Amino acid sequence: MNILVTGAAGFIGSNLVKALLTRGHRVVGLDNINSYYDTRLKYARLAYAGIEQGDIRDGRMTTSSLSPDYRFIKLDLTDRIGMERLFADEAFDVVINMAAQAGVRYSIENPQAYIDSNVVGFLNVLECCRHHTVKTLLYASSSSVYGTDCDVPFREDAPTDSPVSLYAATKKTDELMAHVYHKLYGLTTIGLRFFTVYGPAGRPDMAPFLFLKSILEGKTIRVFNHGHLDRDFTYIDDITEGVMQIFDRMPTAEPLCRVYNIGRSEPVQLMKFIHVLEDTCGKKAVMEMTDMQPGDVLRTYADTTRLYEDFGYRPSVSVEEGIRRFYEWYVDYTNSHHNG
Repeated sequence: MNILVTGAAGFIGSNLVKALLTRGHRVVGLDNINSYYDTRLKYARLAYAGIEQGDIRDGRMTTSSLSPDYRFIKLDLTDRIGMERLFADEAFDVVINMAAQAGVRYSIENPQAYIDSNVVGFLNVLECCRHHTVKTLLYASSSSVYGTDCDVPFREDAPTDSPVSLYAATKKTDELMAHVYHKLYGLTTIGLRFFTVYGPAGRPDMAPFLFLKSILEGKTIRVFNHGHLDRDFTYIDDITEGVMQIFDRMPTAEPLCRVYNIGRSEPVQLMKFIHVLEDTCGKKAVMEMTDMQPGDVLRTYADTTRLYEDFGYRPSVSVEEGIRRFYEWYVDYTNSHHNG
């Protein structure tokens, strides 16, 4: 199949590209490589797949040096003309939309970026799917849609109409827009509500990366709500495998419109997570206990029954094992970066 993966320089997107290539698919990766966080990490993820920074040109295809089946284009989802041209040229069978402006706190500081990327950009993806006979769209949603009013564990049929951040509101908007395009145009849409994904080459704006970096450098970490938070930390390989299980076994007889939780279903107390980081790297964290940050939630906890029943999803990587792998990657990455 010919597959478009947006957000291909991102954490989850880059891992999905590798998994799809391993299965023998042809893949086009798309990313605007914005500077929300250090672009060196984004270019490193692309390099892992054979796309070298020096070969990338705006709006032009670059072929991977590691696989002729992988090509990358630097393009923004909000570029409607560029997106139309791409879809017309490529005749994609499936689109996997992982591109988004991420982060809760940043949505308070820069709301326009979220509307542009997560709403306008997603509309362009939907319109391109509609006009170019793409049958299936998998897209990233978020556990943040559950807000603060849901019972735990979070079930997909729980109410999600009380978001506490603009980021969450844009993700809920994506789900509603996908539903409309399914109803009107018969597009199969599968939304994935991710729960705190971490691991090698993970996002540097998220707690696992921030905490590990600060602990190793002897810097203070801010612990929100005085550590009284629980997160459903999910290792990247479990996420990738879950998405691939959906991809490999998607029913094709009739169009679907589904939303799935994808997480480990074992919330970890934030303080325990920090202690595992300390034990793994052999250094103590310097902690500053602070109040809750705006837009945050006390607990995330995925009920993944629906994903298990439909696709057999069963995550396998413990927090201890996941952090060990993340730590080993981080040491290698920082050593090569400093030496380079």
